[in-house]
Amino acid sequence: MSGPVLLILRFLLALGLYAFLAWAFLNLWRDIQQQSALLATRRAPPISLTIASADRPPQVRHFEQPEITIGRDPACECPLDEDTASARHARLSYHHGQWWLEDLDSTNGTLLNQERLST
Repeated sequence: MSGPVLLILRFLLALGLYAFLAWAFLNLWRDIQQQSALLATRRAPPISLTIASADRPPQVRHFEQPEITIGRDPACECPLDEDTASARHARLSYHHGQWWLEDLDSTNGTLLNQERLST
């Protein structure tokens, strides 16, 4: 083969390799974008809790984590200053696309919209 033909073949081979790399990176980028969109839909949406007490004005607290523990224990994400609340009273958790409230075997039970939770 002559020199110019080999040069053209080398150029076409290099161009093909760069085209393949561009295609591979484009597909990787698309997969990463789809995965991040999927993970974004799995995140818990922000939630606001209104804590009402007979002797204090209602207090609104905002949370963004997928699990919130409610109780008198200062380690709880939503600590309460109520004598009727247990140390670890209840847990709010986000899964299957909605929020769930679970009583953590509290002494006085847990009410949601004035109705007692059943376990």
